[in-house]
Amino acid sequence: MSNFELSGSQSYVSEEPIMPPCNPTEKILVKFWGVRGLIPTPCSRTHRYGGNTACIEIYVGGQHLIFDGGTGLRILGRTWQKLHEPLEAHLFFTNSQSNHIQGFPFFAPAFVTKNSFHIYGTAASNGASIKQCLCDQMLQPLFPYPIQAMQSKLQFYNLIPGQEIKIGDATVNTALVNQNQKSLGYRITNEEYSIAYVTDLHKNLDQAERDRILQIIQNADLLIANATYNPPTSDKHEVNDVHWKTAVDLATSASVKQLVISQHHPDDNDDFLDKVQLEIQSVFPKALLACEGLVLSIG
Repeated sequence: MSNFELSGSQSYVSEEPIMPPCNPTEKILVKFWGVRGLIPTPCSRTHRYGGNTACIEIYVGGQHLIFDGGTGLRILGRTWQKLHEPLEAHLFFTNSQSNHIQGFPFFAPAFVTKNSFHIYGTAASNGASIKQCLCDQMLQPLFPYPIQAMQSKLQFYNLIPGQEIKIGDATVNTALVNQNQKSLGYRITNEEYSIAYVTDLHKNLDQAERDRILQIIQNADLLIANATYNPPTSDKHEVNDVHWKTAVDLATSASVKQLVISQHHPDDNDDFLDKVQLEIQSVFPKALLACEGLVLSIG
């Protein structure tokens, strides 16, 4: 069974680190630190769901796994500084676009010598490795300090779609989910429980893309996915644009138990997202829209 209730009020961001579960039946804990797509959107109309870009933390098998390093990664890093003990974590990037990596230069624990981070990603559309992409955004004039200023131990791993990674008792499987953006989807498995993280869905999936996605999300206890939207050329969605339909269709086809929609469009304010959540739940009852501070347990 899974706890699919909000861990606290959606009116603020809970800035507490994930701690090992007290209940041994809880196999996996998930926390959302950034839930916005494209660009950070901090304002009074987005404070309930949050304005930081993509970052989630998963605690599984005694290991801390982070997926994407948007500006939510800065908030996560700030909470980890309170722990006052050496940190080791695994950071997975879905792609190298700015909203997925822009929090990395502000990830304070990476500047602390005693810490260690394993960093995973696939080659960008221009062929650059994840290490190169992270290094480039920390060069002048974009950022005052190069990546060499990070005194923690950084180990980089170049992934290819279909690769499997073992981390303690957890297994992470990968699949290509968006050819144009060279985006990876991930499936995290511990014993019989699994979470799928697939957040670069687009509206017009071809059959090959659909098959790859269905394979990695099939029967997942939790699917974290994005709603699709148009390029930011307008402040409105298309008329009759059901932008969550792709995620819901995939979740239904794959017999996913629970669905969380994340990476909300910058123009989607809290009131709009409230309505969207009700719309989604009318066709997929076990669904939520992600908000910063949301914690879910699987087990």
